[in-house]
Amino acid sequence: MSGSILGHPVRRVEDPDLLTGVGRFVDDVPCPDALQAAFVRSSLAHGRVTGIDRTEAEAMPGVAGVFVAEDLGLPARHDLDEIPEVMSRPILASGVVRFVGEPVAVVLAETRMEALDAAETVFVDVEPLPAVADPLAALDPGAPLLFPEAGTNVVVRIAGPGQPHVVEGFEQPESDPVEGAEVVVTGRFVNQRLAAMPLEPNGILAIPPGVGDGDVLTVWCPTQSVFQVRKSLAKAFGMDESELRVLSPNVGGGFGAKFDVHAEQIAVVALALKLGRPVRYMETRSENLVAMTQGRGQVQDVAIGATRDGRITGLRIRITQDAGAYPIDGAVMPVLTGMMSNGAYDIPRVSFQATAVVTNTTPTAAYRGAGRPEAAALIERAVDLLAAELDLDPAEVRRTNFLKPSAFPYQTPGGQTYDSGEYERALDRALEVAGYGELRQEQAARRERGDWWQLGIGLSSYVEITAFGSEFGSVEAHPDGRITVLSGLGPTGQGHQTALAQLVSATLGVDFDAITVVHSDTRAVTRGEGTAGSRSLQVGGSAVLRASEALEEKARRLAAHLLEAAPEDVVRFDDGCYGVAGAPDTALTLAELASVSADPSRLPEGLEPGLAAQADFEMDGSTFPFGTHVSVVEVDVETGRVRPLRHIAVDDCGRILNPMLVDGQVHGGVAQGAAQALYEEVLYDEGANPLTASLMSYEMPSAADLPPIESTHTETETPLNPLGAKGVGEAGTIGSTPAVQNAVIDAVSHLGVRHIDMPCTPERVWRAIREARAHRD
Repeated sequence: MSGSILGHPVRRVEDPDLLTGVGRFVDDVPCPDALQAAFVRSSLAHGRVTGIDRTEAEAMPGVAGVFVAEDLGLPARHDLDEIPEVMSRPILASGVVRFVGEPVAVVLAETRMEALDAAETVFVDVEPLPAVADPLAALDPGAPLLFPEAGTNVVVRIAGPGQPHVVEGFEQPESDPVEGAEVVVTGRFVNQRLAAMPLEPNGILAIPPGVGDGDVLTVWCPTQSVFQVRKSLAKAFGMDESELRVLSPNVGGGFGAKFDVHAEQIAVVALALKLGRPVRYMETRSENLVAMTQGRGQVQDVAIGATRDGRITGLRIRITQDAGAYPIDGAVMPVLTGMMSNGAYDIPRVSFQATAVVTNTTPTAAYRGAGRPEAAALIERAVDLLAAELDLDPAEVRRTNFLKPSAFPYQTPGGQTYDSGEYERALDRALEVAGYGELRQEQAARRERGDWWQLGIGLSSYVEITAFGSEFGSVEAHPDGRITVLSGLGPTGQGHQTALAQLVSATLGVDFDAITVVHSDTRAVTRGEGTAGSRSLQVGGSAVLRASEALEEKARRLAAHLLEAAPEDVVRFDDGCYGVAGAPDTALTLAELASVSADPSRLPEGLEPGLAAQADFEMDGSTFPFGTHVSVVEVDVETGRVRPLRHIAVDDCGRILNPMLVDGQVHGGVAQGAAQALYEEVLYDEGANPLTASLMSYEMPSAADLPPIESTHTETETPLNPLGAKGVGEAGTIGSTPAVQNAVIDAVSHLGVRHIDMPCTPERVWRAIREARAHRD
C-alpha cells in the first residue's frame, strides 16, 4: 500500500479504445444472423386493448413475425415483495395499456429498417380510459384507478422515525416534532421527474443455446450488473442461472436505469428462445425517453422547527412518491430519502411519512443518487427557508447545527450510523475557495444599485450513504509477467479498470501496464453484485486489495521455499521481486514464481498450484461521504434568465486513490445535479401524454450551459474498509442540486421571492418575481 501510484492522478486505461473507436458497445457485437426487433408502443396513456391487427405487418418483406403478449406466455413481473402483486407489470401489455410508450407488440425482421417499417403498420385498437399523471391527483377519491382490483392507487406507505420502512398505514398518530418550536417554517418542494439519458440507450442481443459455439443462452446487454440481469432472466424463464451467460462490453452510461433488465429485453430473450435464432434490439432516443425508467418524482411537504437563534429542534416530512404505471424500486425510494433526511445536522426529532402512488406515466426507479438527492434537496431548502425567516446567514445556520466530529459514530433519527465526518471543515473550505465574504459584498452592492443582473450565492452541505452488499475480486500472476484481475463490478464509464489496476500495482509492486482487469462476464467472473450505490472502490476495490495481499503472501511463502529461507525473512523489493532481505540479487520475480507454481512437485506443503488468490469483501455498515457545494449565479430580474457563473465543490469521500477519477465523477455529478436545478424535467399533460419525448423538448444541457466546476476535497477516512475510502460516484449530483436552486432563489430573495421549484426556468423565475412584487405592492 506504500506504492507511489496510489493517491496520485493516473490516466484512465479505458480511454484510448473509446477515443479511437476501438471500444465495442452492444450494438457493435457481431451477429450477422440476428433478427432485428422493433416494438409497437401504446400512444394512449390509459386504455383497454380491444384488438391488434398485425396482418399487413406480417406480409411485409423480411418480417419473421409479429408477436403479442399471448405469444410470449410470460408471467407479469413482480420483483419486490413490498409491492401489491396485482400491480405487477406484463412484459407486453395485455388487456390494458397504462402509459404512453408501453410495449404492446414486437416485430422481428431481417433488418432494423424492415422491422421499424412493419411496426408502423401494426394497428392497436384501444378504448380510451381516464388517465392521471399527477401523483397528488392520484390520491383524490374520484381519481382514475390504474388497477381497479386493488381499489386504490396507493402502492405502499413508508414511515419513520427510526429505520424508514414499508408500513400498512398511518393509523397511529405521531407526535409532531415541530410542536412547541419558537419558529416553524413550512414549504412544499417538488423534486421533479428526470430522464436517465445515458449516451447509449437500452439494447440487447440474445443468442439461444446451440447457435454458434454457445452451449447456453448468451445475452449481451449494457448493464451495471451482469449478475443482476442473469438473476432476473433466470427468474423470468424458470431457468437455473448456470444456463445463462450474460456479458457487457463498454457501457455508455447507466445512472441506475441499467441495473436491472427492462420488459423489452425480456421479450427479446423470449423470442430468441422461441425461434431458436439470435435477436437484437436497440432503442431509439425517443423510445428511451418514454420507455426507460425515470428518476425522482417526489412532492415533499416539510416543516422545520427551531429556536430564534437558529438551532433546529425538529423536522416533519410528508412525501408523495410517483411510482409510475408499474411500481418497481421507485416506489420504495422514499426509504432512502427518510434515512438521510436529517442530513449533516443534529436534529433531535424527525417525523417521516411517505405514500407511493401509481400514475399513467413511465415507471420510476433508481437514478443517480437514488433517494439521497431528494433528501439533500429537502433539508437544504428547509435550512435556507429557516435562515431567511430568521434573517440569518445560511452558512451560519448550517454551522450552528452541524454534527461535531466528536459525535461519531453517530446514530441518526433515520436509523443510520454515520461513520465519520468533519462537516464544518468542508464548509469552511468551500467558503474560502468561493470567496464568500466578497461575494456577499458584491451582492449587496448590486441590490443597492438595483441592477438587472442580480447575484445569487447558494449553499448545500450534504451527507449521503454509500456501499451495500459484498463484492468479489481475484488476482492471478502468470509466467509471462502479466497479472489478471477479476472483479464482480459492472463499470459504466467510471474508470474501474484504472483504479483496480492501481491497487494491484501498488500492493504487488508490478508494472501498472502489465495488469488486465476482467469484468462483466458471468462465465469469466464467478460472482458479484455490480455497480450501484457508489460502492465500487470501497467494496469491490477492497476485495481486490485483499486478494492481492493474499497473493503476495503466497509469493512470499513460495520464494522462501525456493530460497530455503524463513518466510518472515522474505521481503518484496521495489522492483516487485521477492527475496531474502539484503540479498536482492537472488530475488525472484512474480513471473518466475508463477512458472514454478504450476509444478506441484516444487511447491511447499499446503500451497496449491497456481499463483492466484481471491476474496469476498463486505463492510460492517455503510459509509457516509459529505461535503459542501457553493453555487454562484446571476439572474436577470426582468426576464428570469439564470446565468451560472461558478460552482465550487468540496467533497469528502475518505481516502482518495486517484484524484483524476474522483474529479471526473464530481464533474459528471455536478453536471447532472445542476441540470436538475436549471433545465431538465419530464413533463406530462393532464391526459398523461408525454411532452418531453425527444431532445427537442427535454432540455438536457451541454457543457456550454454549465459553469466552471472548481473541485477540491477534504479527506476523512472511514474505519469500515482497509482503503479508508467512501463513495463519490453520486456526491456531485447530491451536493449540487440544492446549491444551484438555493443560489437562484437567493438572487431574487430581496424582492420577496421565497421559493421556486425546479427546474428554475426563466418563466418560473419571472413568475415568482412578478408574484412577489404583486404581493408586496
